[in-house]
Amino acid sequence: MSRVLEQLRLPFEIPPAPEMAGRTRQVQLASGVLNYRLVRARRRTIGLTVEPEGVQVRAPRHAALTDIEGFMREKERWIKKRLAAPRRVPFVWQAGARLPWLGRTVTLTLRNGETGAWLSEGNLAFGLANGASLRERALGWMRGRAQEFFNDRVATLSGPNGLHASSIGLSDAQTRWGSCGRNGRILLSWRLMMLPPHLIDYVAAHELAHLRELNHSPRFWDIVALLYPDHRAARRELNARALTLPDL
Repeated sequence: MSRVLEQLRLPFEIPPAPEMAGRTRQVQLASGVLNYRLVRARRRTIGLTVEPEGVQVRAPRHAALTDIEGFMREKERWIKKRLAAPRRVPFVWQAGARLPWLGRTVTLTLRNGETGAWLSEGNLAFGLANGASLRERALGWMRGRAQEFFNDRVATLSGPNGLHASSIGLSDAQTRWGSCGRNGRILLSWRLMMLPPHLIDYVAAHELAHLRELNHSPRFWDIVALLYPDHRAARRELNARALTLPDL
């Protein structure tokens, strides 16, 4: 799940020839040649993401190259749409800058000679003692709040439905909001804290559903609907809002 990214998966069983991980390759699409980076990983499905740096494909070690690139040809329109999406605007870390925070906007202020952080009435203040930069101090604070918030939201969504993640961690991903491993570990991007809480709940529900179904089958979406009934509208809103977020 733009720069919000959907993860596109497809199982394979055909063993390929050995290949280096992270190799840059080219594929011939209907519209021309596309460069992409292929990463082999211990997984059962193909993951396709489009990032500012280009296209990355994560594939099972046993997936044949012909099947991987055939899958990319099927998704050509999706890839082109993501590549053409506008780039995020770099955030300027300075006093007076306005930062999206949980669906609203807060104004950054500085407190010289202090080391804490204070959020109140639309202002987010940071002390910059000990030589820390505003960006370092702010991102550290955001990650800390994100871990607390995600723990609470995942627990609220999972408990009544018998879904329990083995652990919840933070990712630094800019284009992939969340992931769920086969070991039950859920990772959520701390950048979700720039979005409204109900969209964070949708992403959490999406990843919790992967505890039962590591795919995007109808059964998977039935579980998402149980956890978050209005998931279609949330997904559309998430895709739209993601394009407006600054690049931190």
